Amino acid sequence: MNPRTCKALASAAALLFVAAAGCTDPTVQPVSTITSANIFNDPSSYQKFLAKLYAGLAVGGQRSGDGSTDIQGIDGGFSQYLRLYWEHEELPTDEAVLAWGDVGIPDMNTQTWNAFNVFPQSMYYRVFFQVSLANEFLRQTTDAVLAARGASSTLKATIQPYRAEARFLRALSYWHGIDLFGDIPLVTENDPVGGTPPAQSTRATIYAYIVSELAAIQSQLPAPGPSTYGRATGPAASMLLAEVYLNAGVYTGSPAYGQALAAAQTVISSGGYSLDPSYRHVFQADNNTSPEIIFAITQDGLHTQTYGGVNFIIHSSCGGSMNPSTSGVDGCWYGNRMKPEAYLRYDVVKDKRASYFYTAGQTLAVSSISDFGAGYAAPKFQNVTSTGQPGSNPGFVDTDFPMFRLGEAYLIYAEAFARGGGGTQAQALAYVNALRERAYGNPSGDITAAQLTLPFILDERGRELLWEAHRRTDLVRFGLFTGGTYVWSWKGGVSAGKATDSHLDRFPIPATELVANPKLKQNPGY
Repeated sequence: MNPRTCKALASAAALLFVAAAGCTDPTVQPVSTITSANIFNDPSSYQKFLAKLYAGLAVGGQRSGDGSTDIQGIDGGFSQYLRLYWEHEELPTDEAVLAWGDVGIPDMNTQTWNAFNVFPQSMYYRVFFQVSLANEFLRQTTDAVLAARGASSTLKATIQPYRAEARFLRALSYWHGIDLFGDIPLVTENDPVGGTPPAQSTRATIYAYIVSELAAIQSQLPAPGPSTYGRATGPAASMLLAEVYLNAGVYTGSPAYGQALAAAQTVISSGGYSLDPSYRHVFQADNNTSPEIIFAITQDGLHTQTYGGVNFIIHSSCGGSMNPSTSGVDGCWYGNRMKPEAYLRYDVVKDKRASYFYTAGQTLAVSSISDFGAGYAAPKFQNVTSTGQPGSNPGFVDTDFPMFRLGEAYLIYAEAFARGGGGTQAQALAYVNALRERAYGNPSGDITAAQLTLPFILDERGRELLWEAHRRTDLVRFGLFTGGTYVWSWKGGVSAGKATDSHLDRFPIPATELVANPKLKQNPGY
């Protein structure tokens, strides 16, 4: 939690009142009760507009508890960006299952969705809501527009890094867009507002655009430090590049493991981050003080009140005989548990990363998705500080979401090395063993060079990054998300699991979008 950032998010929500249309056309200017004719009379409006871009990742609407929702046709808490992204990355995999029977959720648990499922539809809209806001911010902050408003040279200089941050946030959402959906429209601030519906670009085209954007803005982004926590920085751009390069083979057919390794090493060598001595601290209410987090979606129980985000993760991971006060919340939502395959990856006796698992009254097997007692609980995130104090509000949490952290940079380096991306075996091994020594408390969990294989790295990512919204992307990259090579509980809709079709590696383009924009083609298989 960062109070300064959260207050800015609250100010932005009060200022902009932006609402997305039921059908997302990224060439349409976001609807607002305040227009550019008066909003920019106050120089601080630029900062508040930028804060709204960050708020788009953190809350689902313009009012406390996701009221005045950004996305129409779905509850504001359900449509919150991070909550949707987490569900897409975790529920269809071997890591998590959500007990609730709301329309669309059972299909996400079991890889049985279709083009009408409300969750992929809402995620698609979230991506383009963010893109549209970023595009509008960039249109309103060009040199020509600022000059016409009589902006001072000081204000212009202040706005330049804001523009770089907006481009980072747009690149982040475009990465999520191509990772989840494949071929989608590419619309920038240079496209006219209210123009014809955009054409569908290929994954490879948008991949190249993301890479070029991040390369262009790196030097313009703020430096990392306490005052820029929760904002895009140069190392955050390098980390996003590492993520995109790591999956280049999926997006373009041509791997870029050398570039992924180099980008990860840039982050590691930046000197701004170190492994947190306490793994638990990275997921607690004062994790804004962790030296490991590179880019976080900030949460604040008083100023960014959402039923999505980490608030959803913490509340929904509580149930059964669990005491909600242990997680720092006011009640349990009886939702998320682990699938057994996730639990069985750990040495639960020696690996301290498994110390928070809750098994009392729970069963290992998920015999019933709707029964919270079926499946071990994993309250990894807590609304409790590292000193044991509860967060500021038991109803809405203070715990930030570590979208990028140093521990994953170590794992990206190791995987890129194992895939022939350069680097050295000694360095890759050192990075992996640094994580395992933290997990085990000593070198007893260290591995040898012979053990540093791709299957081991995939398992280690599962252990280190459990429930951090990476698993689906990882399994797709390893060719294991669909098909029958790797089957887990409830894959394909049966308790023992079964093979699924490869078309599910991409989510469907929403059916409503296909009607609204005849230039779009549905992903194969839907």
